[in-house]
Amino acid sequence: MSDEDPYLWLEDVSGEDALAWVRERNAETVDALTGEPGFKVLEQEMREVLDDDGRIPHVVRRGRHLYNFWQDADHVRGLWRRTTLEEYRTDRPAWEVLLDLDALAEAEEEKWAWAGSRVLAPEHRHALVLLSRDGADACVVREFDLETLEFVADGFTVAEAKTRIGWIDHDRVWIGTDFGAGSMSTSGYPLQVRRWRRGTPLEDAELVYEGRPGDLSASGWHDDTPGFERDFVHRQIDFWNQELFLLPEDASGAPVKIDVPDDASASVHREWLTVTTKTPWLGHPAGSLLAFDFTAFLAGARQAEVLFTPDERTALAGYSWTRNHLILGTRVDVSSSLELLTPGAGADGWQRAPLPGVPQLSTASVTCTDPDVSDEYFHLVTGFLQPSTLYRGTAGGEDDSEPVKQSPALFDAAGLTVSQFFATSADGTRIPYFVVGPEERSGPGPTLLYGYGGFEISMVPSYSAVTGRAWLARGGTYVVAGIRGGHEYGPAWHRAALGANRIRAYEDFAAVARDLVSRDITTPAQLGIEGGSNGGLLMGAMLTREPELFGAVVAHVPLLDMLRFHKLLAGASWIAEYGDPDDPADRPHLEDISPYHRIRTDGPAYPPLLLLTSTRDDRVHPGHARKMAARLREAGHPVFFHEHIGGGHAGATDHRQTAFNEALVHTFLWERLTPSN
Repeated sequence: MSDEDPYLWLEDVSGEDALAWVRERNAETVDALTGEPGFKVLEQEMREVLDDDGRIPHVVRRGRHLYNFWQDADHVRGLWRRTTLEEYRTDRPAWEVLLDLDALAEAEEEKWAWAGSRVLAPEHRHALVLLSRDGADACVVREFDLETLEFVADGFTVAEAKTRIGWIDHDRVWIGTDFGAGSMSTSGYPLQVRRWRRGTPLEDAELVYEGRPGDLSASGWHDDTPGFERDFVHRQIDFWNQELFLLPEDASGAPVKIDVPDDASASVHREWLTVTTKTPWLGHPAGSLLAFDFTAFLAGARQAEVLFTPDERTALAGYSWTRNHLILGTRVDVSSSLELLTPGAGADGWQRAPLPGVPQLSTASVTCTDPDVSDEYFHLVTGFLQPSTLYRGTAGGEDDSEPVKQSPALFDAAGLTVSQFFATSADGTRIPYFVVGPEERSGPGPTLLYGYGGFEISMVPSYSAVTGRAWLARGGTYVVAGIRGGHEYGPAWHRAALGANRIRAYEDFAAVARDLVSRDITTPAQLGIEGGSNGGLLMGAMLTREPELFGAVVAHVPLLDMLRFHKLLAGASWIAEYGDPDDPADRPHLEDISPYHRIRTDGPAYPPLLLLTSTRDDRVHPGHARKMAARLREAGHPVFFHEHIGGGHAGATDHRQTAFNEALVHTFLWERLTPSN
């Protein structure tokens, strides 16, 4: 295999020649897929479901207000707004608009996209607003006054970078940003943690901690819980290893490392240290959730309260603190359950009780708590055919949680059903997958299989009006596979596909595809597959390894060149997941799984491929998709390519772009998987 790459010039993100090539490919794809009247109809349907004003406005509690960011047909870039709980409970809440991004974008002639906010407690008057140019991960930071609803003229302001910032108090923030040579990691994230005082130059901010040159990132934050005020520094060694330090009150003292395994996740709430293990520790298996008295732990005690122990079918999904309780989320064969845990002393220990109202084959997750102040919580329950319902409750209170918002049913689910099956992978492992489709089947039909398989991300049931309207309502079947590399069954499920074992994820996905055919749900010619980012790598692997299994492939913002990924944008941060192309021990397996290097002209024909990316994606370089399309074209394989100038790693920053992308995808799939229709 030649090391020469004739398409390196396409890695020049904004180069004149590269963008000219992009415009040519975009025009070809638009001409091929958008000309029929059905495309415009589908695009309009996508806008309708995306802009529907019955959607749940998800909120974050900050003091007496609930904050929300909202986009619709009249507010394309979006509104940052807030309301009270009393208003939120009504069908049509009255919202106070804090910041109109459409107006700001017009006034400043900049394509601003919302990137979040940090609001200073307990007064909740001052905010740090993060704004992204057209969806990039990098953002600018500006201080905003929540009483005057204006940016603070001489407030905290940071130029565009992949900045980490958070309040200490009114006059100080923790800041990590681009301070020049050596201050950013090779992945583009801050390595320095500084304490910045209001009214002083950013470059004079006090350096408190600095990660090592090979680290992924470093960050600092302030815990402002009354009675438990303290500061922490976090060192991210690589994607899966980290260190947490407590900063002493005496500024001259050395940071105190929280002595947990580097691959464990640790956090502190009031008097409790909670630790999620990824390898066995203190006699507890990987995937456990443990709690310690934080003060005693710092003094050397290691007696843990065991809050969760996994088994072969059950994994930790997450947990959230309220002021006095912990809400524990678990999954059994990828279906959710919630429990309320209450710390206790003495022989009784921690008490637990189930939170009811979570149906089978559904997902429940806590969306908001206010752990410094109250036991209020919001949690969401959703399923493939079950519009999302948002509940509000008080942990430990006498009343059960109440439904406060429910999404409308935006597609007709009559005659549809959800089933779960298990495929057997090449090494005998049992792989879960969900099938959503007609309850009464007359035979195989068009089927769309979605997967990801990496970075501990689980594929779980959820309601998608886009999938429902664009695919299910037209008679298609939708399938979601929980392959290895994710977190469906805990840390071991993820580790099974790390590094040189990445091929396990591909074998799992292929096993699901074959199982669908063996069950007469579909045929290879009627089976389409879709994935994004690492899931885009999965799609490229399927295209080049198992082309005979599929009728069409869609890859969003994909990772495809596995011999250069570490040299492109944030790619070096993923070495812990895939391996290092510069390491002779890793290069052979990376070359073997690299779709860009597996393209061939002999053997079974490749199914048609649609590649979508964004010029403003500063996480996964658009060069991956560009080069893949160019090499496939050269080899004579059918490929369509479309690149939005904006959109970032999400592929779109507004509903107009998203609707176009979804219409493009589903037109491409439907035409190729149902050629007789």
